[in-house]
Amino acid sequence: QLQASGGGLVQPGGSLRLSCAASGRTFSNYIMGWFCQAPGKEREFLASISWSSGATYYADSVKGRFTISRDGAKNTVYLQMNSLKPEDTAVYYCAARRGGLYYTGMNEYPSWGQGTLVTVSS
Repeated sequence: QLQASGGGLVQPGGSLRLSCAASGRTFSNYIMGWFCQAPGKEREFLASISWSSGATYYADSVKGRFTISRDGAKNTVYLQMNSLKPEDTAVYYCAARRGGLYYTGMNEYPSWGQGTLVTVSS
């Protein structure tokens, strides 16, 4: 089970950290991913991380602004989002799959948490 949290209202240029708490299984061989879906748009890959090695992969659109990380002791994956823009407004989802750090399609992730809404507005 994946539980995303941390969304909210933030001003342009601000920062927000999303959390994804994982439970119910051992995720050590899993890849954890973050996606977002803006109104009227398809769900978009943002970043992924290997639970075991900590290796990361980012979509070009968020490189340098977003950072994905994990805390094994807390079974939690984070998405630190900096320099937020109004176009980052979306529902953000965490997801999991076995292996394959570079998979970016939503259909390639079988496990999903509920979304958390991020609104970037002044």
